[in-house]
Amino acid sequence: MGYRYIGSKDKLSEIIISEILKIDKNAKHIIDLMAGTGLFSLALRENGFIVSALDVMTYSYHHLNFHLFMNCYPNFEGISHIKGIKKSNSLSNYELILNYLNELEPIKGYFYNEFSPEGKASNTTKARKYFTPENAAKIDSIRNEIKFLKGKNIITDKEHSLLIHDLIMATNDVANIAGTYGHYLSKFVKRSEVPVFLKPSRFSTSGSIEGHNVYLGYAEELSPSLSGDICYIDPPYIKRQYAANYHILETIAREDFPEAIGESGLRPWRDQYSNFCSKLKIRESFTKIIEGVNCKHILISYSEDGLIPINELTAFLSKFGKVSRKDIVYKRFKSNDSKKESKLHEYLIHVAKN
Repeated sequence: MGYRYIGSKDKLSEIIISEILKIDKNAKHIIDLMAGTGLFSLALRENGFIVSALDVMTYSYHHLNFHLFMNCYPNFEGISHIKGIKKSNSLSNYELILNYLNELEPIKGYFYNEFSPEGKASNTTKARKYFTPENAAKIDSIRNEIKFLKGKNIITDKEHSLLIHDLIMATNDVANIAGTYGHYLSKFVKRSEVPVFLKPSRFSTSGSIEGHNVYLGYAEELSPSLSGDICYIDPPYIKRQYAANYHILETIAREDFPEAIGESGLRPWRDQYSNFCSKLKIRESFTKIIEGVNCKHILISYSEDGLIPINELTAFLSKFGKVSRKDIVYKRFKSNDSKKESKLHEYLIHVAKN
């Protein structure tokens, strides 16, 4: 299934990079300030840029480590310490450890209890149906083993991020959801009944894997420590919080066992609350970032669906410097409109700071 990520700019990468080069044809270092799945950071790397990327979500941190620092699989030299794994002339150590994880015995643990219909879910009167019982128990065993291997230093930080990335992608493929993890579907769809299975990731060989930086934290707090030629900002622009809508992926990334709250089983997520999802706080956050980051040019992605009307936003941003805007028209599918297509206006706002 892949990611169905709110506001993903994967399909707009070429247009955004073209705009970056129009702003500064000699730009070398781009700051990707709210990097999400990391796919745009990868596109920047593949186009020869040095990237400093950050996000407040832990799953983003692992995706970014994969996309920016890997052009082939790591060595996984420590697997010689794992009982049951034998060296192979036909398989890489990466393939061997994926096979090992795929063959683990299921465990009726946290995911089984909280997110499958046969578990004993807390804080709700009915069992949740994010995963089949078989897949939830398998996710439990795989994520427990990855955490154990990291704790014993059998895998490196880079190898750990790769395996977390692989588990998130495999989990997403079998999740019984419509798109995000805000809630599960009432009946299991066919894809969710397929056994969860870790597949080798495909590594991009384009662009250098040297010189990049990855950070975990709030853009408002970290931006003053960042320098670059252009700062690209793709903020949340609707009320839906990423921390709530992707809570299960965040739990995989953090390798913890949080209290599952309510019918949807949300983890406590207020520590990752985004002010950009609040009409009252969004201007304050823009101000902190634009004034804080050591960068002459700011490029912002926005949408007509945003909390602030586009003309009002550009008027606000004009206090920081000269503002220009590029309009991009999309076709989007409206499920409540009998398969009728409608236009969606996306915007690229360039602020040349005073």
